[in-house]
Amino acid sequence: MTTHPITVEVNGVAYERSVSPRLLLSDFLRHELHLTGTHVGCEHGVCGACTVQFNGEGVRSCLLFAVQADGSTIKTVEGLANGDSLHPLQEAFSAAHALQCGFCTPGFLMAIDSMLDQLSTMSEAEIREALSGNICRCTGYQGIVEAVQATVASLQQEGR
Repeated sequence: MTTHPITVEVNGVAYERSVSPRLLLSDFLRHELHLTGTHVGCEHGVCGACTVQFNGEGVRSCLLFAVQADGSTIKTVEGLANGDSLHPLQEAFSAAHALQCGFCTPGFLMAIDSMLDQLSTMSEAEIREALSGNICRCTGYQGIVEAVQATVASLQQEGR
């Protein structure tokens, strides 16, 4: 089978690999780089569980091929925390009980993190609309919205 060389930066680390042209980015992250925080749910781009940041934008990694990531910068949920210190968004999710089974959580975290600047001016209804591309089957979304609002408020107090 033909492979293609790619170079990507994932969570600040450069990787060079040869990949099959049909290897999905989600599978590359999970199976080649062993970053299993990116969850694969529907494999059709509907549920949002596989959301990662691709050059700063939230994308569904199950809809991209790894070869499309050549030369790109990717951030996964593993890249949110700073060592043992959780990201403010992760802390807010914990405090607001914004997760139950946790399967959708990485996708929500990455989608929210990619738009934190925009969320500071959004109403609750607008936040819900912005997050509508991610599906959670457990929480009813209230805790997730509260975690987003708490994170935005915390970051504004810190002047970020």
